Amino acid sequence: MRRNPFLLLFLLLTIVCLSQTKSVLQEGDLIFQNLNCGPMCDAINEVTTGYKDLKFNHIGLVVFKNDEIYVLEASGAAVKSTPLDVFLSYSSQTMYLGRLKEDYLDLIPQAIQFATQQIGVPYDDEFLYDNGKYYCSELIYDAFKYAYKKPFFSLYPMTYKPLNSDEFFPIWVSYFKELGQEIPEGLPGCNPGGLSTSDRIQMLGPL
Repeated sequence: MRRNPFLLLFLLLTIVCLSQTKSVLQEGDLIFQNLNCGPMCDAINEVTTGYKDLKFNHIGLVVFKNDEIYVLEASGAAVKSTPLDVFLSYSSQTMYLGRLKEDYLDLIPQAIQFATQQIGVPYDDEFLYDNGKYYCSELIYDAFKYAYKKPFFSLYPMTYKPLNSDEFFPIWVSYFKELGQEIPEGLPGCNPGGLSTSDRIQMLGPL
């Protein structure tokens, strides 16, 4: 059977790029993504601010296991451990790598221990802090809170309204209506963009 040389070249480049990505990662690194999930992601991006005004709406924690690299994340139905290549395939947009500053690197083992123990915990589709479920940045927040023995990152009042507007985004009105829940406007929470601006991590640049 004749092989397509362009396909072979593409596969080779993919392997090389993934190998280079693995070589720069350290356990405990944070990967910040900007997913394209339609109006909901657009609404998140409009009301959150990230490092250098970049937009991030997803985050995961890098872990090493059996000579492989995984990302602990709250996504889909529950907290899970996702192979690195699968996690990187979520978005075609530039992803950024964050790393705890040297003074805090000793927190990583306990943070990973905590996050790993949450695998299988349901996804927090209500976006309510401390309700026994996790959305992506909430998992990271609690993991490092556990390791630090007190809040490591910050919580801020959540908003579901466009800037300079008193009206909620229509997508959130319908979303929370389907859940049978009031919109949790003003309640404490966190987001990937906010975590990326923390002075306790250094943003190393794009992956």
